[in-house]
Amino acid sequence: MLFHPFEIAFCGYSGSGKTTLIAAVTRHLSEKYSIACYKHGCHRFDIDREGKDSWIMGNAGAGTVMISDPEKKAVITRQAGIGNLLERQAFSGYDILFVEGLKELPLPKLLLVDEERRILDLLRDGKISNVCALVTKDDPADCKGFTVPVFQRDNVGEIASFVETTLLNRARDNSPVYGLVLAGGLSSRMGFDKALIRYHEENQLKHTASILQRHCARVFISCKEGQSGTYGRFGIPMITDRYLGIGPMGGLLSAQQAEPDAAWLIAACDLPFLDESALNQLILQRNPLRFATAFRNPSSDRFEPLLACYEPKSRPRLLLRHGEGNNSLSDFLEHSRIEELAPCNAVVLKNINTPEENGSVRLRKNN
Repeated sequence: MLFHPFEIAFCGYSGSGKTTLIAAVTRHLSEKYSIACYKHGCHRFDIDREGKDSWIMGNAGAGTVMISDPEKKAVITRQAGIGNLLERQAFSGYDILFVEGLKELPLPKLLLVDEERRILDLLRDGKISNVCALVTKDDPADCKGFTVPVFQRDNVGEIASFVETTLLNRARDNSPVYGLVLAGGLSSRMGFDKALIRYHEENQLKHTASILQRHCARVFISCKEGQSGTYGRFGIPMITDRYLGIGPMGGLLSAQQAEPDAAWLIAACDLPFLDESALNQLILQRNPLRFATAFRNPSSDRFEPLLACYEPKSRPRLLLRHGEGNNSLSDFLEHSRIEELAPCNAVVLKNINTPEENGSVRLRKNN
C-alpha cells in the first residue's frame, strides 16, 4: 500500500485516455462504492490565484493553507518530510482509490496502450511492474504475447467489473477472518463473570468460541492480563489487553496489533442467542473494502459494535480516534463507511448484563 489499501493506477503515455477511462469506471462503480481519485505526476500545478487571501497567506510564509466552503475543502501545502501520510489521511474514508500516473511505482496497474505502443516496449523490457491488465482502443487480439487480460477501451463495464473483482479478491486473499471472543469486561452489573455463565452445554466463553471456530481461520479470547489464568484452562489462545481502560476498543486494538493483516470478527461473550445464521450472514455479506460489516440493531437503530467484522483498514482510524480520546466502537461505526446488515433474527443481538436478564434467559430456555 502506498496511498490506500485498495488502490489501482491507470498508467500510460499522454493522450492514451487515462482520465477518460478513470471517469468512466468511476461513474460505473460509484453507485456501489465511494471512490477517490489522485492525479499524480504533474510537472507543476496551481489552484491558487495571485492576490487572493489564500495566496497572500501562503506567500507570507504559511506552510499549509486550507480553503473551505459548506460543500468542499482544499488543502495547499508545502510541508515536506511527511511521506505519503497526507494522501493516506485524505483518502482513508473511501472504499477505492484510482491513481492517474505513477507507472514507475509498485502500484497495481491498468496499462493503457498508446497508438505507437511505446508503453508495451517498457513492459517487455521489465521497466513497468505490477501490471494487472492492458487496455487498448484497438482489437485486444492485437496485443499478443502478454500473460495479463486485455480489454477494449470502450468496454467500460468489463473493465469496471475486473477492477472490482481484482480488489475484492486481493482483500479476501490478504485478510483472513479471525474470531475474537470479548471477555475482558468487569461484569459489574451481573455480579459474577458473564463469560463463565452456562446457558448451553458449555459456558459462554467456550460456546461462543466454538461457534466462531466453525467460521474463522483462527479464534482467540480477548481478556485482561489478570484473567488469563482463569481463561487459560480452556485451551483457547488469548490476546491480553495492551490498551487498558478503554473497553471493547482496547480488545480490538490489541488483536489488530497482534495480527494487523486479519479481519477481526468480534463477538461479546454475553450473547447467549448467537447462532450459526448470524455468523454466516456476517461472513457471506462481508465487504472488505469498507471499514467494517455490522448489523443495525432494530431496537436501537444503531450499529451493533460487539458482533461485527472489522477490516484491517479500520486500525489507523481507530488509533486516531483513540488518540483523540474517543474510544467508542459504536460511534466509530456510526461515522464510518460500514457495510450495513439487517439481522435475520434480532434476538441474536441481545446481550445479557444483569441477574434479572440472566434469569429470564434461563426461564426462556427451560420453556
